[in-house]
Amino acid sequence: MPSLETQPYNSDKSLNQPPSWKIKLLYDGECPLCVREVNFLTKRDAGRGLVAFVDIAADDYTPLLHGGVDYEAAMGRIHAVLPDGTLVQNVEVFRRVYETLGMGWVYAATKLPIVGAIANFLYGIWADLRLSLTGRPNLETIVREREHERARNNQSRCRLTDGDD
Repeated sequence: MPSLETQPYNSDKSLNQPPSWKIKLLYDGECPLCVREVNFLTKRDAGRGLVAFVDIAADDYTPLLHGGVDYEAAMGRIHAVLPDGTLVQNVEVFRRVYETLGMGWVYAATKLPIVGAIANFLYGIWADLRLSLTGRPNLETIVREREHERARNNQSRCRLTDGDD
């Protein structure tokens, strides 16, 4: 049985060609700290395309294209998808991204069982506080507002389509 850290899921099996990226990082594009980290990692990637950066806050974010991770789950904890469809979460995401970019030494100690458990515990605290520390509403409010906005946008599109008849 897969651990909570790595769960196989492959939405890319239908594609004949393997992706060029080594890891797909799902991040919150509305979080200033997350964007700062992604900007740093993008510079380290230096156009090599080793890491695919996916903004879960984008209007066109589609869970099925990104390991089946829905918006709420992605907002609660960091996730990444490997080319074979394996889903990774928490500190393992940072460890794998940094390894992919040649900076594995930064998170190498988290491979040790005790250090890894402590790092995941501390990351969990950070993940739970991230929204309030960046001046944003709680997760439930953000999800509710997003769903409300999407429903309103869908109604607007339906009205435009109905008027075309």
